[in-house]
Amino acid sequence: MTKSNPEIVNPTSALSRRFFLKHTGRAGVAGALSASALLAASGQAEAESDADRERNGRKDRDGRLNDIAILNFALNLEYLEAEYYLRAVDGTGLEAHGVAVTGTGAPGNVIIKANPQVSFASEAIRQYAKEIATDEKNHVVALRATIQSLGGVPAARPKIDLLNSFNTLASAAGIAPTFDPFGSELAFLLGAFIFEDVGVTAYKGAAPLIYNKGILEAAAGILSAESSHSAVVRTVLFALDASSTTDIAGIVQKISDLRDVLDGPGDLDQGLLDATGSANQVVLDSNGIAFSRTARQVLNIVYGAANATKGLFFPDGLNGQIVK
Repeated sequence: MTKSNPEIVNPTSALSRRFFLKHTGRAGVAGALSASALLAASGQAEAESDADRERNGRKDRDGRLNDIAILNFALNLEYLEAEYYLRAVDGTGLEAHGVAVTGTGAPGNVIIKANPQVSFASEAIRQYAKEIATDEKNHVVALRATIQSLGGVPAARPKIDLLNSFNTLASAAGIAPTFDPFGSELAFLLGAFIFEDVGVTAYKGAAPLIYNKGILEAAAGILSAESSHSAVVRTVLFALDASSTTDIAGIVQKISDLRDVLDGPGDLDQGLLDATGSANQVVLDSNGIAFSRTARQVLNIVYGAANATKGLFFPDGLNGQIVK
């Protein structure tokens, strides 16, 4: 049976993928964000060894500032995911659920269509979405509390675009000139696919840079949750692909290819199928381990261009100490 593309997969693209690649490209991507760079971003520029910091009485301070910077970076991403899932499930965002979004940096609103609540075709998938929405909301609460426990100030929720961003991505990937992730159950799952793998690889990449072991354990817990979310989304999409005339795996592969272009040299990203055409439900490297993305690679994806300082999902950029 030949699979076809529904209205959300119109091959006509207002912004061709070739044009997009020309203006983003794979070149010029910054290297790994080192621990010393994180310290500089959080107010400590010297690249000292642990022994030096301990002798100079700065080890605890540097480690704390380093962890605050990383946690605020993660908080921005959790704001994005929480707003997406909560609004898909019940049409309201973090503030309506009693979650604080104030803090350091420029606060922003959420750009989204009116009445974004998704009409789920399956009760099971609606419940999956509700569970993930609750998890993402709780991640925001937990990260904000942890930052405050370290004596830091949580980053305010920056301006988040859940409208124009998807149109730009869909057009650039060659999926459609416009794309509404809240328009159907399938569209919602495709939108969720864009986020989940990025969250997994971001937490994995940050893990070696976290100083406080208790915070590292908590971050590992969030990584585990994000990995589970990713696997659920991938599994459901794979099952739908097997029973649909729509080439869902092909759409997902286009999204994956675009993320691969944005995050720089190398072939990191993965679609629903492996090289043999079998299910690829968990994003792993050749050793069966989740792979990492640097902060710069993550920013390239959420900003929509290599080395950008703002754009796409964050029109005014992130808040906190690591924003570019």
